[in-house]
Amino acid sequence: MVSLRLIFQAPNLCLCLSTIFFFHIATSNPTGFSLNLIPRDSPVSPLYPGNLTNLQRIERLIKFSNARGYYLENFSNPNATTTPEPDNIRFTLLRDNFFYMVQVGIGSQQIPEFLLMDTGGGLIWTQCLPCTNCYNQHFPIYNSQASTSYRKLPCDHPLCSGPQPLYQCVNNECRYQYSYGGGASTAGVASIETFKFTISPVEAKLFDGIIFGCSNDNRNVQFAKNGVISGIFGLSKSPDSLVSQLWDSIDRKFSYCLVPFDQAIQAPSVLRFGEDIPILPGNLQTTKFVTPPGSYYYYLHLLDISVGLTRIGFAPEIFQIRPDGQGGCVIDSGALISRIDQTTIGRNAYRAVMGAFQRYYDAKGLQRIGQVPQGFALCYKNRPDFNDFVTMTYHFEGANYVLDGKYVHYFDNDAGYFCVALTPGNGRTILGAWHQQNMRIVYDGNIGALQFTTEDCTKDASS
Repeated sequence: MVSLRLIFQAPNLCLCLSTIFFFHIATSNPTGFSLNLIPRDSPVSPLYPGNLTNLQRIERLIKFSNARGYYLENFSNPNATTTPEPDNIRFTLLRDNFFYMVQVGIGSQQIPEFLLMDTGGGLIWTQCLPCTNCYNQHFPIYNSQASTSYRKLPCDHPLCSGPQPLYQCVNNECRYQYSYGGGASTAGVASIETFKFTISPVEAKLFDGIIFGCSNDNRNVQFAKNGVISGIFGLSKSPDSLVSQLWDSIDRKFSYCLVPFDQAIQAPSVLRFGEDIPILPGNLQTTKFVTPPGSYYYYLHLLDISVGLTRIGFAPEIFQIRPDGQGGCVIDSGALISRIDQTTIGRNAYRAVMGAFQRYYDAKGLQRIGQVPQGFALCYKNRPDFNDFVTMTYHFEGANYVLDGKYVHYFDNDAGYFCVALTPGNGRTILGAWHQQNMRIVYDGNIGALQFTTEDCTKDASS
């Protein structure tokens, strides 16, 4: 087994690599590698916002989650394309919607770039010279003309001219154009390059033949203002995502274990591929992915929800995908706060779940507070002697996803209150990153299922 760890150095640190392992994506020998995930609010992140109060930080993160939810709820198939017009191609992620990023090297010059991790999007893309319209970037923009390993994806490639192409051949170039909504868009040439993942200061792993987007026309992109993030690291089921391209080479699966947010500064979270995923315990639970036609999100079959020992008792079809494409439940690391759909037919699922939380804490004699962080609807004053925080369970088909009470709530210990960490969804239920803390999550394409179990994620980086 090959176990690789990508430790990100300071952005301006240039490393001399004395050992390089070449690896082509067409190989039939499974292997594995890992990347450290950098939380956006960590001091080691290039996006570190400075000294924020707990209230300011959580309000920012709720805002990011709401924006993320909007795109997941409104654009059910972000990669579908019939023509290269902005209104026909919708890409789901903006800078404010991400929580984690990775660093890669691109091309023969191995220019380091920070890419935002996206389990809901497919295309891997980065800003690319020569630019028609590029935003300012603190680090060098990848230059396709300076890379000897760069080549354009030919128009006869299945992704450009197949029965269901993701891109469009325009003037003998395979091109894409994604619209974010609100006037934001990215466009460019579908291309092929060599990507480098750093193993250690003296080793790296090269992946040749990666299809990616050479984005030379970027307009009103939300993360342009930070000058650090250069593009997207897509991990969805789309044919152009990194997972799909390295399908056999990574044993058709990837995994992560998100360190609790209050400990993320001390221990990194790790994104693992293939054989680098640790041996999983016997109590691992498995639930099949739901695959609606034309969608590349990771949908799950949610049957019911429990608050503590109280099962809500939703009708079996309430979380199913509806004929108009709305509904359903998606697991997404890009949204921080989970959302319960409030547009469910026959019963407002969000209201029912929040009502169960309110009845539980009201019965405990806790005092509700009116001034709460923007986005949270149910908060209580915390008593020093109170520690009976209720659990929450997502009842999926064949598996129960049980959350410890400390990961169900947001705590502001300085101000002396806590909130139920849920927001209302408008067309979709989303299992966000807050509810994935200290949980080993495995996306296994071999069996078409999500696997999970509780784990101390602070120990993942050292394993």
